[in-house]
Amino acid sequence: MNLHEYQGKELLKKFGVAIQEGILATNVEEAEEAYKTLTGGAGGNVVVKAQIHAGGRGKGGGIKLSKSLEEASENASAILGMMLKTPQTPGGMEGPGKLVRKVLIAQDSYVPTFESCKEYYISILTDRESKRNVIIYSTEGGMNIEEVAEKTPHLVQKEFIDPTLGLQAFQLRKIAFNLNLTGDAFKGMTRFLFSLYTAFVKSDASLFEINPCLKTGDNRILAVDCKVTIDDNSLFRQKEIEAWRDLDEEDPIEVEAKNFGLNFVNLDGNVGCMVNGAGLAMATMDIIKLSGGEPANFLDVGGTADAERVEKAFRIILKDPKVKAILINIFGGIVRCDRVANGIVQAYQNIGDIEIPIIVRLQGTNAELAKEIIDKSGLEVQSAILLKEAAELVQKAIIV
Repeated sequence: MNLHEYQGKELLKKFGVAIQEGILATNVEEAEEAYKTLTGGAGGNVVVKAQIHAGGRGKGGGIKLSKSLEEASENASAILGMMLKTPQTPGGMEGPGKLVRKVLIAQDSYVPTFESCKEYYISILTDRESKRNVIIYSTEGGMNIEEVAEKTPHLVQKEFIDPTLGLQAFQLRKIAFNLNLTGDAFKGMTRFLFSLYTAFVKSDASLFEINPCLKTGDNRILAVDCKVTIDDNSLFRQKEIEAWRDLDEEDPIEVEAKNFGLNFVNLDGNVGCMVNGAGLAMATMDIIKLSGGEPANFLDVGGTADAERVEKAFRIILKDPKVKAILINIFGGIVRCDRVANGIVQAYQNIGDIEIPIIVRLQGTNAELAKEIIDKSGLEVQSAILLKEAAELVQKAIIV
């Protein structure tokens, strides 16, 4: 689950992480009031920042420095309601972009001057290979961190944390030293990192990305921007964070599938998948690719593949106009294959007018009986028992 920047900063602040302060606005009038509050009515600089679930907002015109109330009002008016395109929105800079519904009016933290400040990159995530959390950091923070990582990878360093010991004081000092910090900035960075890691662990996050992490001219360390992703599996114990979920920023089809209790991820391919079990789903996606197609989705209907769930899964997949065929691959262990076959037939009849080929591969308990049910249904459904047979049918279905 992704958080907006303003939500991520609120989370960090609760754990003592110093942040660039700001006020959320959903219209121009609120933006103007936020400007007055942040500047104390005396005027000055603020930053108007679009709030969408995507990075690279500055490259798309979604972050604007505003030096007066009038300029802040103009920038908020321009950004609110725009379809913001960034390298990370769907389709990149050539895609449709994302609608901006709210902006963060933030303090100008580059004091006393931009030149006197220094930007760093800091992120925390779980490294699956080492089975440890890792802090990734660089002296070259800012908008071009991807280019830094690609062209000068030696400037990006990693510090792995032993899960039994946690983040140690010597590691905090090591990172601050490698960032070439001294004096108050050195001490400030160690405090910043300790609070940041505490927030990461206690909020069940899977990613914290602070870019830029700023050393101001007076040696304070601040999170000027942040990207926060929370592990979905932990939301049962993170109710306050779960309440921050912004469904407007998520794929509407994935939201609908979640409401049905289906594990669904939308992809860009041409063959829809309906499978029970995550491992089998991954194998099915591989088979589709080997057959010359591309999976249009990941969809795990779980162990209770009854008629109702199958019908809901069908309807979800058919919402994608790119789908040219559907492969249903069910292993009958807990649920019998003949029961699944009856569910498929019933779901097909309820939906009606399905114009794309449907390939059904049922294996396990009563697989032969299930194939007989499918074959005798009179529906335009092709059945298979072996995975190879299913792959061959998929290959024929997608060749126009």
